[in-house]
Amino acid sequence: MRALRPGRALFAALAVLVLSAPAASARDAVVTSFDGTKIVTHFFPAEGLKPGQKAPTVLIGHGYGMTGDTDPESTSEELFGSVGNGPVRKAGFNVLTWDARGFGQSGGQVMADSPDFEGRDVQALITHVARQPEALLDGRNDPRLGMNGPSYGGGIQLVTAAIDGRVDAITPTISWNSLVTSLYKDGVVKQGWGSILFGAGGSAFAGGAAGAFGPAGAQTGGTDPAIQKAFAEGATTGRFSPESVEFFRSRGPGALVDRIRIPTLLVQGTVDTLFTLEESMVNHAILKANGVPTRMLWFCGGHGACLTDPGQPGLIEDAVLSWLRRYLNRDARLRTPPPFSMIDQEGALRRGATFPPVQRGELRASGSGTLPLSPGAGNGTLIAASPSPDAYNLDIPAPGGAADLVGAPRLKVDYTGTGAPEGTHMYGQIVDTVRNLVVGNLATPIPVTLDGKPHSIERPLEPIAYHAGPGSRLRLQLAPATSLYAEQRSTGALTLSSVDLRLPVADLGASRSERLSVGPTRG
Repeated sequence: MRALRPGRALFAALAVLVLSAPAASARDAVVTSFDGTKIVTHFFPAEGLKPGQKAPTVLIGHGYGMTGDTDPESTSEELFGSVGNGPVRKAGFNVLTWDARGFGQSGGQVMADSPDFEGRDVQALITHVARQPEALLDGRNDPRLGMNGPSYGGGIQLVTAAIDGRVDAITPTISWNSLVTSLYKDGVVKQGWGSILFGAGGSAFAGGAAGAFGPAGAQTGGTDPAIQKAFAEGATTGRFSPESVEFFRSRGPGALVDRIRIPTLLVQGTVDTLFTLEESMVNHAILKANGVPTRMLWFCGGHGACLTDPGQPGLIEDAVLSWLRRYLNRDARLRTPPPFSMIDQEGALRRGATFPPVQRGELRASGSGTLPLSPGAGNGTLIAASPSPDAYNLDIPAPGGAADLVGAPRLKVDYTGTGAPEGTHMYGQIVDTVRNLVVGNLATPIPVTLDGKPHSIERPLEPIAYHAGPGSRLRLQLAPATSLYAEQRSTGALTLSSVDLRLPVADLGASRSERLSVGPTRG
């Protein structure tokens, strides 16, 4: 065997060293925020990244009452809209997760994604990312950075993108625009989710004695007393005080969405009864008006129960990763999801060239009748409405052909009500009588006055995503109560002299197997 020349021997030795070099290592760190609050973080380099190599970074936030994901190989949870650390790292991105303030082992009080608290916490995390040797930088303290995460982890993306120009792309999933419309629609508390969130917020802080051995040591914190006060009000009266309304109005994205200028993929659940489709529609309208690159994806999941066919697996993971690849790798050849896509109740993926989709007509139903009211809770579970045996019913004529019902049905009711207390609500819902399910599991509160005088009220119902046809059997129900909201407290009756319902019809293409994005475009 011939001996290697010294130069070749050195090259071979270096090659062995490179091939056997360890991957960049995962690590925990404690980041001190603007007010001294300790935020516990977990950094996972992109899969296969070697020391000295760099990659864009994705911040992945957790849901309310949860903690930062500590598993570098975690998988996606499709029905919750969560994309795991593993797929993101395999796509070539570093990942940073964290325990949001007041949760897990981080200190501070839960402030409900306040731009002045959680928003500034994430700004400190971005600066921390910029100091990691694996982070690709666009400038000093400016990492190439995207964000992902569902629910609470979606809201913080919108907040952060509005206040910090270092974020390059976001993919908020099952997030919201306003906590007032989400928790207190038309002046009645969403009691089902309120009780769940109150329990989650009160049980997820481990920073005290239980956190003494965590990276940050023992911390003080928990839920802001204003949140506890609001949930107590809802449980006892069904209403929030003006102070509680103002507290929730100042939390989360809200008007801040108008400041966002970076590419935004909005993912929302068609059966999400906490943050309904309306929340994503409001955000989309603001972003679109400002010329922000935006796409909308609706899936059967979120804060709720998917009781129909969820459709193709991997839909959300594919959409999120394609969005991050396109904008963090800055590769214009890569496809992104279409302007609008949704999963209908049959599990079919339906797509539109615009959002909102072009309306080509409407289904309409009208009638009259009566609705008795009596104290008590309504049908269903804490997170899903169900058909009511005590409701006023109005059958909706089936369309003559295929019809995609996309968006908010419009309801107008002329009525006279008597009883006490005078101020109360009835609840509108669309029922699929073939499946015996409420479409989207959603009910909409409609305020009524029981003063014996004629009144007229017009409201949009919660948006729906439903593929109808000649065999469809849909029904409007006006129910005296629903399990989603505070119980009925009035005794009386409504005479409904006129009920008029209009459902928007769009025309979308459908597929059960096509992926939302596949590789580079041809050109």
